Amino acid sequence: MESSCMSQMLLHLFSLALLLSTCFSISESNQFCDAGIGYGESACGVSSSTSPSKILIKSGTVVNAHGEEKADVYVENGIIIAVKPNIKVADEVTVLDATGKFVMPGGIDPHTHLAFEFMNTETVDDFFSGQAAALAGGTTMHIDFVIPVNGSLTAGFEAYAKKAKKSCMDHGFHMAITKWDEVVAKEMEIMVKEKGINSFKFFLAYKGALMINDELLLEGFKKCKSLGALAMVHAENGDAVYEGQKRMIELGITGPEGHTLSRPPLLEGEATARAIRLAGFVNTPLYVVHVMSIDAVEEIARARKKGQRVIGEPIAAGLALDGSKVWDPDFVTAAKYVMSPPLRESGHNKGLQAALSTGVLQLVGTDHCSFNSTQKALGIDDFRKIPNGVNGIEERMHLVWDTMVESGQISVTDYVRVTSTECARIFNIYPKKGAILPGSDADIIILNPNSSLEISAGSHHSRSDTNVYEGRKGKGKVEVTITGGRIVWENDELKVVPGSGKYVELPPFGYLFNGIEKLDAMYLSSLQAPVKRFKSAA
Repeated sequence: MESSCMSQMLLHLFSLALLLSTCFSISESNQFCDAGIGYGESACGVSSSTSPSKILIKSGTVVNAHGEEKADVYVENGIIIAVKPNIKVADEVTVLDATGKFVMPGGIDPHTHLAFEFMNTETVDDFFSGQAAALAGGTTMHIDFVIPVNGSLTAGFEAYAKKAKKSCMDHGFHMAITKWDEVVAKEMEIMVKEKGINSFKFFLAYKGALMINDELLLEGFKKCKSLGALAMVHAENGDAVYEGQKRMIELGITGPEGHTLSRPPLLEGEATARAIRLAGFVNTPLYVVHVMSIDAVEEIARARKKGQRVIGEPIAAGLALDGSKVWDPDFVTAAKYVMSPPLRESGHNKGLQAALSTGVLQLVGTDHCSFNSTQKALGIDDFRKIPNGVNGIEERMHLVWDTMVESGQISVTDYVRVTSTECARIFNIYPKKGAILPGSDADIIILNPNSSLEISAGSHHSRSDTNVYEGRKGKGKVEVTITGGRIVWENDELKVVPGSGKYVELPPFGYLFNGIEKLDAMYLSSLQAPVKRFKSAA
């Protein structure tokens, strides 16, 4: 009898363990099946919206970057078929009433890190949980950064393609360059011509890990130009940051505030200026990722005023937050704000907002790179070991609306431009993406400007147990998200399945390369050289 009872107990425990291994909690109110199906009607149920359907969005205000209009939007087989008033449809069409609401292109996040192995750990959000969070927040596509494996671009691409098999929305890739030789140069050609990558990122920070020197940067810039690929930079002076870190440790400053103090704005400004000047020397377009300081903004503004093709990308955290929280006496609170470049003192965020509203900065990303409190605690005695990164992929669309539109700093059409259209244009996929036009992909959101929301780790869809926007309230809520013609977010319910997303190839020679050859020709004609000289007899 005792043996039988024990056997039943063991069987029960085994069944419970199996269940827990299949479905686990993200937070108290959000569950998904990592190894199974995804978000659906039940915690591990199959979503009924796995294939595109016919959808009519009625009576909304359709907003594109070029203007807005009162119109209906009809979607069939994942494509927008018509945008005009009073569209009549058959009974089998799903009708969504958008009266009093805005119908917009889904957001495109140009800067994310999912399933990213970094600083002896890996981000908590992978290509399913991170994308699920994005969809709940109105972002329908993102571009992630492939990190080479031991310097190999091909191995890095293959690793990320495998990671992305569980994706539930459209995504593209940038590629990082961490070393230079003829093999890397040839692999860059393969990435552009065969793998659909049209941008390469160069880290001027993270000495001893990802950082490259000016010689490599110049070689990379030249190769990018020849391939029609956009050069991107993480602009901080890595050598000086390393010196700053040593200085903080010598002063006994080991907490999260040491991270901020070791890499002040002037080091971001210096690296931004250097990258801009070297890109100008090569005459190739430049994209500066996660612009965090007025110092960097001033360098970008100066270059653009001179006509140089420089794109500046602020991120949601830099616009909405300042760096005061890293001085919080509670380590868990302070550490969750550690990122690079760091959040700056109050005033820089206002400067970034002003630069975005006046066109000095062009589009908004997130640098979503989420680590939980246990991972952040790796640096409890040494800020240099705190994994760098914050969340934002789910919050970006709401934060930009509340911070920029509700404050009157940008219009509704500008909102669409900075959250979607400009990214599609820069990475050469417009108007397939980033527009509500006939023929465009049916990646659509319905935003209610009169609805409000509160951000919390208890309700977000990221796997992280913290949120840097915890408790923030604001107006403007994405009530419906449609991706590829599928309704995946409605009535605060998320219905997505792993493997339903697709990889989007990004073609080279986007609009930033228009006329580059003419500028090169003008430069050559201006040299007035070589000079023909007569050699006099000795």
